[in-house]
Amino acid sequence: MRLRTTLLTTAAVASALVLSAFVAGGSATIIEKRSRMAVRVALESAGISWVRTEADGLQVILLGTAPSEAARFRAITIAGTVVDSARIVDSTDVESTAAIAPPQFSLQMLRNDDGISLIGLVPTDTDRKALIEGLQAALGDRGTVTDMLERADYPVPAGWQMALDFAVETLKTLPRAKISVDPGRVEVQAITDSPTEKARIETTLARRRPVELKLTSDISAPRPVITPFTLRFLIDTAGPRFDACSADTTRARDRILAAARAAGATGTLGCTVGMGTPSPQWADAVVMGINALKEIGAGTITFSDGDIALSANDGADPAVFDKVVGELESNLPEVFSLKAELQKKAEKGGARPEFSALLGEDGKVELRGRVTNALGREAVESFARARFGAKSVYGATRIDGELPQGWPVRTLAALEALDSLAQGSVTVTPDLVTVKGVTGDAQASDTISRVLTQRLGEGARIALDVRYDRRLDPVLGLPDGPECVRRLNAVLTEQKISFEPGSAVIAAAGEKPIEALAKAMKDCQDFRMEIAGHTDSQGREEMNQQLSQDRALAVLHALRDRRVLTENLVAKGYGESQPIADNGTEEGREANRRIEFVLLDAAPVETEGAPLPATEAAPVTAPEEHAAQIAPDAAAAAPDTATEVPAEDMAPDFSPLDAPDFSGNEGPMEDATGEPLAGVGENPPPEALPPSETAPAPTPDTAKPAEATAPEAATGATPPAVPPAETAPAVQAEPAAESTATPALPPGVAAAQDPTIEIPVAPAKDSPGTPKPRPKGLKTDQN
Repeated sequence: MRLRTTLLTTAAVASALVLSAFVAGGSATIIEKRSRMAVRVALESAGISWVRTEADGLQVILLGTAPSEAARFRAITIAGTVVDSARIVDSTDVESTAAIAPPQFSLQMLRNDDGISLIGLVPTDTDRKALIEGLQAALGDRGTVTDMLERADYPVPAGWQMALDFAVETLKTLPRAKISVDPGRVEVQAITDSPTEKARIETTLARRRPVELKLTSDISAPRPVITPFTLRFLIDTAGPRFDACSADTTRARDRILAAARAAGATGTLGCTVGMGTPSPQWADAVVMGINALKEIGAGTITFSDGDIALSANDGADPAVFDKVVGELESNLPEVFSLKAELQKKAEKGGARPEFSALLGEDGKVELRGRVTNALGREAVESFARARFGAKSVYGATRIDGELPQGWPVRTLAALEALDSLAQGSVTVTPDLVTVKGVTGDAQASDTISRVLTQRLGEGARIALDVRYDRRLDPVLGLPDGPECVRRLNAVLTEQKISFEPGSAVIAAAGEKPIEALAKAMKDCQDFRMEIAGHTDSQGREEMNQQLSQDRALAVLHALRDRRVLTENLVAKGYGESQPIADNGTEEGREANRRIEFVLLDAAPVETEGAPLPATEAAPVTAPEEHAAQIAPDAAAAAPDTATEVPAEDMAPDFSPLDAPDFSGNEGPMEDATGEPLAGVGENPPPEALPPSETAPAPTPDTAKPAEATAPEAATGATPPAVPPAETAPAVQAEPAAESTATPALPPGVAAAQDPTIEIPVAPAKDSPGTPKPRPKGLKTDQN
């Protein structure tokens, strides 16, 4: 019995153990499944599908690869809302992320009367201290530099330092400006005190801009005050044209130019937009006057403020003249008054009294002709000395007591007009003032017309033959021929062009001086120059001659490849004939192997297609006399130089006031009255340049290959024959040389560069690049 009880107890305990183990295991499984399911449902409800869940007892294990650290943290947080966070085991990974992109570096520089403010984000490597000190030095005691820059430790982007250096140097020259700097790009907005200053700044920016830099500029200037407000339009045998043109708004200018083209005016027409108009209806009156003159057929109409002088040629129909004058008198705005005159044929008689003044290239002025009395002579000479310099005036006038009334005023007004020219003459007769010459002021024609009209009255008869020469413009500051040669040879002095030994192939080290030459040639493409090649005396003379020719041509080709216009350049080889040092030493031979630039003609040749400076202006007037106001014989002699332009092209030519805009704006800026600002956002048509004259190129003989007979250069290679108008390959002329052929030229270019062609030029003896005679007594291998 007792044994039985013990067995039953043992069995019961064992059964309880088995049952409790089964119940515990089942409960744990149920808890794992429920926990895993609950977490999975919560994650999928939140849109998280990258997590896999597993359960181990009470623990919930999260597996998978999170797209980001934030996504991983979010998944853990959501799982912790379902089960206790202590039961969660995070076994997830995070995808590798790319490096954070560097920020966009940008700098804003603002300058006004109070100083300079710097705003933006710059690389840590930017030398802020040097930047601020440089700007503060430019300000002096006229303000302070405010530094509001942030820095980021990222690599300096390409083009950043170039843009920053350009912007800093530009800001130092602009008293009121905003400059934005981005890698490889600079935007300049500035306000200037005058149109001349605006033109100077635009020209300077265009010249200083590195080739790789993108530059946008918006330079504004106040409109000039025009006193008196003058416009002068004439029609004669040379065609309709303006002597002077003024408008109060761009819309008025467009209307005036449209009326002029409708009257038959061709070519590039300019009209200055300024302040000082006598009436808001200025354009209405001018358009009516131009249309009236068109109907008459020939004559002149002059506006000087509110006074209008209409002068019809003697061949005009009196009935038409009366009709036109009546319409003008009845319809002109109230502020304008009209004085009309139908000219009569000049009666033939004796010689008329005359006064003339000639302004030479050297600035000297010669006064000749008639004056009223000794007091009048002294007044004329004193006025001329005040204008042109006390030592620059030569007087040779004679006294005539029978001169017409007002003669002293006419002579003084003529001298004042002459002061607007760089070179020229004025002639005064009782009924006409003639001005001829060349000027570097694009507004000289307007100025002269305004001066003569103001001094002599709007009905005064004047004849202008004034030509604008951009090389005389002080704003552009273009170099002359000798200066161009000095600049080019200075480049070659600092950086010598190196060639492969015994060939005309420019070595890699020679690319830098070629780039510098191309930059120096920018403003020198209008001058005839020679690229002269020279060698030392090693090798045969014939081979050295050919080698120097090939090297000069190689330089010319390299310049042309860099978009330099080469039609005014000629390549010529001098071989060993013009040494500048002793060929007996290595240093001397190195100096003799050289390239030089030689000025062939001191007078510029306007090259067709040559790039012009930013503020290039059109000729002031066509070179002709106003036949409507001079004698018939002089009118017949006036040349017709007008250029045909499509009638639909109504865009005017621009003076420095309306210089080209770099800003890329699609429309003009407006002032406070809603009128577009002159010269801002407008695109003037390019000025047509006359084609250059080139000498006829005779067909050259077939180049014969030179024989390699020099012991030092013999390699056994025979240079191949070349077709006509091509240059023979270079033959070894120096020790340890290899024969390398110069690339073949196009036939037209090769013919133009043939050394046998003679170009009619006026030699410039003082050119610093002119080859010097060979010194006597120099040692050579040929002696």
